[in-house]
Amino acid sequence: MTYDALDDAYDRLRSTGPEFNGWLSNHGPMAAEALARHGHGEEIPAWLDDYCQRLEAAPGSRRRIRDWRTALGDPRRLGDWLGFFEDQIEDQPWAEILRSWWPRLVPGIAAGATHGVIRVGHAVRLLREEGQSAARLAELAQGLGYWASRWQPVPGAVIPEGTLAADAAVAALPQIPNQNGGIQSRLAQLEEVQGWQTAQQAMAPSTDWEHFLRDLVTAAVRRYASHAHGNPVMLVHAATAPNAVLRTLPSLPNDQWAASAGAAWSASAAIHAAYVAHDGKSLATAPTSSADAFDLAAHHGDEHVIKLADTAIDVYSWTGDDRALAAVQTAADLIERE
Repeated sequence: MTYDALDDAYDRLRSTGPEFNGWLSNHGPMAAEALARHGHGEEIPAWLDDYCQRLEAAPGSRRRIRDWRTALGDPRRLGDWLGFFEDQIEDQPWAEILRSWWPRLVPGIAAGATHGVIRVGHAVRLLREEGQSAARLAELAQGLGYWASRWQPVPGAVIPEGTLAADAAVAALPQIPNQNGGIQSRLAQLEEVQGWQTAQQAMAPSTDWEHFLRDLVTAAVRRYASHAHGNPVMLVHAATAPNAVLRTLPSLPNDQWAASAGAAWSASAAIHAAYVAHDGKSLATAPTSSADAFDLAAHHGDEHVIKLADTAIDVYSWTGDDRALAAVQTAADLIERE
């Protein structure tokens, strides 16, 4: 497997900003990494030709980040944060930067509708498993900078300390009363939802946080297969955000795992509470294999379908559950490519 096309894509995307048209996140790097990983690297240039028409230029840096605590979560400092991490990545090994900044960033996991952590998760997986290049290091810096500028905690987040398995815990989550508006207005309702914190606490913790996250990602993908019609785009992130944390764990010290898994659960739970449909629907017919599922996503072309397929295939590799592949068909059926 070659990643030359992905490095070229990262170089091409580096001049674009992490957001466009307001708060919409630039999915180009994440989708390109998934395409390369699943054997569709030759399709990346044409895919970017189309996708890049929607993007905006990267913001410039106005002044240096000197007190990171006061600048954290300030979207006006986006260009400054991008420049900060570009400097960091030139001076230190990427794994050291990640270990230092992850515990500062992960409490704000809701940043950019969880796209900060998702983008970092794609970059870390690539660096750890396929080795580093200048383009890959720059992509990690971009992801960290985006996360820092949009840093946002999940309202009312609490750690799991109950007895429910992941599927039951996800199914028992309450819903916000007003299912209209964007993610900011939806998340703002969470602390007023009766039972929100209790429902988070009800999930059973674990002494094996990788296993905890696999179960959480699996539950979110299964839920997507039957309930994605609530909001098929946003509910992708209920699965891909905790999977980004799972992909990052091997690059983190063990003493950061429990807090990371707890944050991943709160983020996934918040998205379910804000967007999931109340009633389930019959499952779509599942593709016959992982390869067919990703081929379906790549042919569809939408960045959310591609990212959902990438995570659903992980779930299928862990479980052999056809519901994971059915989720890919559901995404392809419900999401229209722009």
